[in-house]
Amino acid sequence: MEETSTVPDPTVPPTPPVPLDALLARADLGLRRIAGPADPAVVVHWAHTSEMADPYPYLLGGELLLSAGVHIPDGAGAGYFDAYVSRIVAAGGAALGFGVAPVHDTVPGALVEACEMHGLPLLEVPPRTTFSAVARALWQLMAQARTAELRRVTEAQQSLAAAAARPNPVPSVLQQLARRLGGRAVLYGPEGTRIAAAGPDPGEAVRTALAKLAEVVRPSGQEPSDARPSSASDTVAGLRLVAHALGSGEGFVLGTAAPQRDAGDHTIASVAAVLLSLLTGERHSGSGAGRSSALVRLLLGAAPAEVAPLLGGDRWRVVHGRPDGRVAPDPVAASALGAALGSSLVDVAGEVVRVLVPDGRTVERVQGWTLGVSAAAASRDWSAADTQAARALARARATRTPLLRHGDRPTPLTDLVPPTEAAAHARALLAPIEQSPALVDTLRTWLSLHGSWDRTAVALNVHRNTVRQRIARCASLLNADLDDPDVRMDLWFALRTR
Repeated sequence: MEETSTVPDPTVPPTPPVPLDALLARADLGLRRIAGPADPAVVVHWAHTSEMADPYPYLLGGELLLSAGVHIPDGAGAGYFDAYVSRIVAAGGAALGFGVAPVHDTVPGALVEACEMHGLPLLEVPPRTTFSAVARALWQLMAQARTAELRRVTEAQQSLAAAAARPNPVPSVLQQLARRLGGRAVLYGPEGTRIAAAGPDPGEAVRTALAKLAEVVRPSGQEPSDARPSSASDTVAGLRLVAHALGSGEGFVLGTAAPQRDAGDHTIASVAAVLLSLLTGERHSGSGAGRSSALVRLLLGAAPAEVAPLLGGDRWRVVHGRPDGRVAPDPVAASALGAALGSSLVDVAGEVVRVLVPDGRTVERVQGWTLGVSAAAASRDWSAADTQAARALARARATRTPLLRHGDRPTPLTDLVPPTEAAAHARALLAPIEQSPALVDTLRTWLSLHGSWDRTAVALNVHRNTVRQRIARCASLLNADLDDPDVRMDLWFALRTR
């Protein structure tokens, strides 16, 4: 069945799940499967301990649910266990681990029968094995799988980048992609013709299906730029078919046909799509020459308003993006973000990627990134738009929002105070904590989240006790009552204008 997506796969693969059999193979745990299918395809995404009679509201799917049976009432019959197991299955639980001791000497027979009937793997956890040991073993296996997958993806990225630097880069990139995926890679032109291909021929049926899939994502001249999905997928003859619309905007499409394997394969294909977007965009359109001309004129003293038409328009939006997690963006990741947003005007500035996007393109959320978007601005206001995007990104990260736009609203109070006076006030008020960036950042985030300890801890990737300690330190150094709304308002004004 055909699937479509409007955003590319993330540039970093997600952590692969762990096969349940790998956990059972750990001799130090002594786990034993006593019910449910012995299916090697069953995988576990995480472990969760719960003694709730109905764990459904607390499960996300893919868990190994661990329980010692505390919730089981005396005299519970088959009906209780059937309802309990059915709710786990409905929530998408991968397996159930039942701890023998201290509550039950053996796994209840009715629970074994219910798991067998509903097809839920049931593991017996021996008395010597703690639930924390099971969870720790699972995280160790996940870390090993993650490391191996990252190594494979990194090696593939390096080989693709080296291929793109060769004299005949497009066929070289396709050959590397086909080899890394163990399948077929095809580049289609704007008219649907096959420009180049690499890898074993999958047969007529797959070739035809892949060509049709490319038409799903190829933009036509009569449609808006965002009317078509950026990628589409299908399965034919046991092969996973994927079509990526290249970001050059000229109608080029990358198609792949390969066995469906690991999540890293999607990342590898996305990297190849970015490289091919750059190659086809520079070779087959005048955008590269326009950007080069604009850069030269700027360096020679021209005003931004004079060179903006060379970039393809007068009004643009500035987008600030930061990858989720603590990984600093590299040029490949930045190019991938630019391709997703439909622009090759990308700049990596430390931990933030800045992208200049034409006003006509709709900026949507991109998986794996947190984005702040400015209002549309003429070239003379690009500097102000850059500031808007930076503030929107900071707010988006603080509120854990994937995308936040600078909205049109009345002039804020902060703009009514002269900038020099506002800056002087901020310096004086915040002087006691100015030398500690951690305190300043924590106070800003905490105020933006209305004093929520938990949300601030998540936004800063620290423990909630750390947040409490830092806020208490701020209150002491500032000699201020942070429970007073007037004090909070004054500090928030200073933090925004410092």
